Amino acid sequence: MVKALQAVRGMNDVLPDKIGYWQYVENIIRQVTLAYDYAEIRLPIVESTDLFRRSVGEVTDIVEKEMYTFDDRNGDSLTLRPEGTAVCARAGIQHGLLYNQIRRLWYMGPMFRHERPQKGRYRQFYQLGVEAFGMAGAQIDVELIAMNARLWQQLGLQDKLTLQINTLGSTQERAQYRDALRDYYSAHHAALDADSQRRLDSNPLRILDSKNPEMQALNAGAPKLLDYLGAESQAHFKQVQGLLTALDIAYEVNPRLVRGLDYYCHMVFEWVTQELGAQGTVSAGGRYDGLVEQLGGKATPACGFAVGIERIVALLQKQVANTNVLQAPHAYMVTFGDAAQQAGLALAEQLRHALPALSLRVDCSGGSFKNQLKRADKSGAQWVLIIGDDEVAQQAVALKFLRDEKPQQVLKQSELASQLQQLM
Repeated sequence: MVKALQAVRGMNDVLPDKIGYWQYVENIIRQVTLAYDYAEIRLPIVESTDLFRRSVGEVTDIVEKEMYTFDDRNGDSLTLRPEGTAVCARAGIQHGLLYNQIRRLWYMGPMFRHERPQKGRYRQFYQLGVEAFGMAGAQIDVELIAMNARLWQQLGLQDKLTLQINTLGSTQERAQYRDALRDYYSAHHAALDADSQRRLDSNPLRILDSKNPEMQALNAGAPKLLDYLGAESQAHFKQVQGLLTALDIAYEVNPRLVRGLDYYCHMVFEWVTQELGAQGTVSAGGRYDGLVEQLGGKATPACGFAVGIERIVALLQKQVANTNVLQAPHAYMVTFGDAAQQAGLALAEQLRHALPALSLRVDCSGGSFKNQLKRADKSGAQWVLIIGDDEVAQQAVALKFLRDEKPQQVLKQSELASQLQQLM
């Protein structure tokens, strides 16, 4: 007996009974990005490994432990993209989109990280990425946060998410802060867990982000980055807070909030939820003014964010249990008899031609009239179109309302399109 093959661990199929959530989220994303006049860009899944080493950072978890990296037949080291910001910046530089220009871009698709799979964290996962290039002020930072807020509102999730913000300061300020953290944690070396000891010399800011409960008390006493900021960085962060208040967007300042990628600077933010357990970060981003120059382009201010699609879907599934609400057809056609099957297929094609927005499912499974009606009801359709021998002879169709208390109608087939158009 041939052994059945299964998907790679941590890389999941999205089945038809769940795809309605995904399509719903994707449609809302397109509406929101259009509302802010961001242009879509589509990016490769595979990139040069050097792109992520230079951007994300050699001593980050992503580069050290999580990337899917391989040599191709030419001996070039390639990597399945673990994140999208560096890829978008590379594309902007390569195609001359960024120098002395303002760009607002978005993309959506799979990312790959070799992590321990668990609920809300997968090895192939999907992200919305939004990036803004060429704008240095706090106004664009807040526009991105406002875009997030509008996305939650459109999805009905605004009460499930909390905004946390922080500032990482400039590169020079962060270097001074690293030294202070290194001194602090070195004095408590025996209390550090193995992961924190590994990060002590290379990236002590990541110790602050430790999820180990035994590290929380030690982290609470660590120096605060806000104490190392110069006047310019403090002014920028204060302006961000003022603009958020003016837009009535509630926020919390979290001085322990750091990002796991080296390219971030100044304002960073996360939208978090208590609904998903340990994987509570649904959206995260901030400013990365040095990245474009770091990748070989001209110095370009930039900021952006990424949203985990699986985590949005998980939140929606807690709110809306019936996926048919999200993906049901408008109409379901039932036929019985050979002549009716032929007439039904022809009529269905005519309706799709006349009403491009109509979603119409034809029951091609056969069986009794009763069983076909059961399938029609289960589909979530609003209406059933019924064709039998009598309807064929009269060139008619019966229109049955499944969700409204209305009497069944018998219409000429030539009248059906106009009637459905009025109902849609």
